Amino acid sequence: MDIEELAPFIDHTILRPDTTMADLERFVNKAASYPFASLCLPPSYISLAAKLLRGTGMRLTSVVGFPLGFQHSSVKVFEAEEVVRAGGHEIDMVMNMGAFKSGEHRVVTEEIEAVVKACHGIIVKVIIETCLLSIDEKRAACHLIAESGAHFVKTSTGFSTGGATVEDVALLKEAAAGRIQVKASGGIKDLDTAIAMIEAGASRIGTSAGVKIVEEQRARQGRR
Repeated sequence: MDIEELAPFIDHTILRPDTTMADLERFVNKAASYPFASLCLPPSYISLAAKLLRGTGMRLTSVVGFPLGFQHSSVKVFEAEEVVRAGGHEIDMVMNMGAFKSGEHRVVTEEIEAVVKACHGIIVKVIIETCLLSIDEKRAACHLIAESGAHFVKTSTGFSTGGATVEDVALLKEAAAGRIQVKASGGIKDLDTAIAMIEAGASRIGTSAGVKIVEEQRARQGRR
């Protein structure tokens, strides 16, 4: 897999709570020269990033209900609408974990459906925080997301007790059964881990190490 094949799997991410506008500008300017699937940014910076990237064709992803997912459904809908209005192209929303684990699956489904509807056809990825779920709950969450009209199930926020694992990606790929795609995120910091996630079934990789990973691949190719 060469750099042109690898980079389009990656949502290159900057979601640190202490990210400044200067950090954001440096991040965007450096990342713009790589063919990433998207750049994943805090909602408050989407407008600025859209201006910096005008004419480049780079897509922007932002997060909704991040990182805990406990916001009211109407708040998540509003947040998603604001991201789209500011120039965002994709949404990564956090599932209401408390409702899901309480067995309130209809509540979770209706919330995802509302966000999908508000996004008017753009890609919606739903974060389920796999480190907090049993195997059966991971399968159930995957089925629920598929039924709700979202496009991806995403493993992790990167802010909980664990990130993506190869085993979880393979499990979600199997449970999705082609209805939705899988995004692996959380703790993916090097080339070999990224490739392992893709081989396990991930169609997207969320990582703050996107540039490092593709440069590692470029260096590896140069040694051949």
